[in-house]
Amino acid sequence: MTTHEKLIALLDQHQARYQLMEHEATGKCEAVAAIRGTEIGQGAKALVCHVKGNGVKQHVLAVLPADRQADLSKVAAAAGGRRASLASPAETLALTGCVFGAIPPFSFHPDLMLVADPALFTRYPEIAFNAGLLERSVILNTADYQALCGAKVVEITG
Repeated sequence: MTTHEKLIALLDQHQARYQLMEHEATGKCEAVAAIRGTEIGQGAKALVCHVKGNGVKQHVLAVLPADRQADLSKVAAAAGGRRASLASPAETLALTGCVFGAIPPFSFHPDLMLVADPALFTRYPEIAFNAGLLERSVILNTADYQALCGAKVVEITG
């Protein structure tokens, strides 16, 4: 089952309120927001990070509003580590089944800890994100995302 298929099955199983869109493939937040007809800040940017230090070696899927920047020291602290870096394209593909830019804000891998910035849940009634493929997006009710994602909610933006 692909990441896209797992995502849609999860949303359907829980009767989440969402809209699936097909569009031109783009990995840029600004371009895809314009195509979706959403604000850039509604975008849920998902970054795969590698956290180390304090005896911790953990991969983290850091999810934040697309109009903000991740603070990697806050991502590291959220996982109990000292430092964080972005994972390589190969690690990202292995942990998410997706290329960079297509990663949905859900973890389907047991070794990938999900951390979400609280701003995702308070700014807009819906969030938007790529659905495991660069050419497909989901616009999802924010409350449904919060109920389904299972994220550790910690401020991770700078």
